Amino acid sequence: MSKWQCEVCGYIFDGDEAPDKCPKCGAPKEKFAKLDDDTAALVDRSRFSNSLHMELHTLLERVKEISEQGIEDELDPACVKLFEAAIAYAVDIQQRIKAELRTHMSKNKWG
Repeated sequence: MSKWQCEVCGYIFDGDEAPDKCPKCGAPKEKFAKLDDDTAALVDRSRFSNSLHMELHTLLERVKEISEQGIEDELDPACVKLFEAAIAYAVDIQQRIKAELRTHMSKNKWG
C-alpha cells in the first residue's frame, strides 16, 4: 500500500491512490504527493515507535493508580515511600514520553 502526503497540511493517507480530497483540510487529490519507499518506511517505523510510547504512557497511568492504592493502604512507611517513588518515576517518564513525541512531530516523524 502506498502513502500519500497532502502538500497543504501534511496529512498522510495510506492507499493505492490518493483520496479525492484531504480528510483533514479538504485539499483536492492533485495536492497529494506519493511518498518514496524510504520515506514511507520511516512513516511506518515512526507510527510503531509512537504507538509504543503511547502504550507505555498508558501502563504508567496504571502504575500511578496501583501506587495510590498502596499509599492509601499505608502498611508501613517503607511501602508508602516505595509507592511514592513509583508515582514520581511514572510522572517523570510520562513527561519524557511527551517531550519525545513532540520531538518526533517537529522532525516530521509522523504519528
